[in-house]
Amino acid sequence: MKSLNYILFFVIFSSVYYFAICQNVPSPRREQTSILVGNKLYFFGGNTSPTSTSNEVWYLELSNSFNISTPPWHNDNVMPVGYTFGTSCLSPIDNSTVFLIGGKTWIANTINYSYTSSVYMFNSKASQWTTPTINNFNSSFATRNEIQAVIDNNGKIFVFGGINQGNGDNITTTAYNDMSILDITTMIWSTQTQSQPVLVNVDYTATLLPSGLVVYIGGRGSSLGNLYNMSQVQIFDTKSYTWSTKIASGSNIASRASHSAVLTQDGNIIIYGGSISNSSGKIVYAFSDIGVLNTNSWTWSVPSVSGTSAPPLTMHSAALYKNYMILAFGATSATNLYTNNIYILDIQNYTWVTTFNVPITQSNGNSSTEQANNNSSNLYIGIGIGAGVVILAVVLFIIGFFIYKNRHKEEVIATPGTSKNNHIRETHMPTI
Repeated sequence: MKSLNYILFFVIFSSVYYFAICQNVPSPRREQTSILVGNKLYFFGGNTSPTSTSNEVWYLELSNSFNISTPPWHNDNVMPVGYTFGTSCLSPIDNSTVFLIGGKTWIANTINYSYTSSVYMFNSKASQWTTPTINNFNSSFATRNEIQAVIDNNGKIFVFGGINQGNGDNITTTAYNDMSILDITTMIWSTQTQSQPVLVNVDYTATLLPSGLVVYIGGRGSSLGNLYNMSQVQIFDTKSYTWSTKIASGSNIASRASHSAVLTQDGNIIIYGGSISNSSGKIVYAFSDIGVLNTNSWTWSVPSVSGTSAPPLTMHSAALYKNYMILAFGATSATNLYTNNIYILDIQNYTWVTTFNVPITQSNGNSSTEQANNNSSNLYIGIGIGAGVVILAVVLFIIGFFIYKNRHKEEVIATPGTSKNNHIRETHMPTI
């Protein structure tokens, strides 16, 4: 037994030592796209230097607790091309297929970047990449990037605006204000003809509400310095295909681009970071503030936040998992353009945390309710098991009692002249 204990100790110790030395960690990057698939938060591509774009696929495993200083990184099957400035959506039909649309690509062994409207599909279960055939594709969508897409429950992807950077010089550019729609159930592409004036938009955030409204916040026009007012929120109705504008009151949120946004269950959109750039595309200022847009009252607020704050971030990723808003990668300033850190905000009490504890909440903001339900369920399960054990013990006791009685009961001897049913009993004496 001692030898077995020593072997187990050696294996455990060796495993920990191996993990500490050989854990894979993604290189610093920005401009990647990300998507949450079950308990895995995926990241695709990203710009890792002024001349290098990654084709890597990484994901964070969120099924176990961890400290943000040692995140549980895993890498997956690489993309067919280097990828940046695109957008991604998860299929609501199988909850495993990821669609990557538009963006800026780089093919190995070539010198220049290219801008592509190709749609790539990634099967997260099989770790396989495919390029689907799309019918009625709009060639004017070609070369779009710096876009955001949403997908509804029927499998329709809505992609608004974007920009074609021409030769990549930020001078020969064309920005758009059209709405492109891809139905993933038929692989048919369509482009909505705008029946009303809508601003072109680039580097905005897009959030789909349960009502079918897509909320577009911030961003810019074709000029890098043309930032939009955050209180003027553009709305697209995916049911009627109409546009409207909401004037949001409350706190003043500074104009910005390349920020992030997540939607909470109670209808709040939380934004973080973003930046202001000069005419050459260089970051002038990066934000580190949090803004909350209530989509029921259309008011902005700035919550009081505790804990060690995340740094300014722009061109980063954000996702909401249960009660945690997870930020990753991005640029922090004009000089620190690539990071590989993650930061976690507990949105229940707006606290920056350093430890990710596996949430027991079924949905955002309902931890106490679900915990009470879980406690009740556990109580009922315990009572059921206890009652079952008691009943089983009683049954076994009764069976044992009857077996014992049958083996030791006295013999009944019939007396001559009487019926066996008269129950005249005599003790059978042994013959000597």
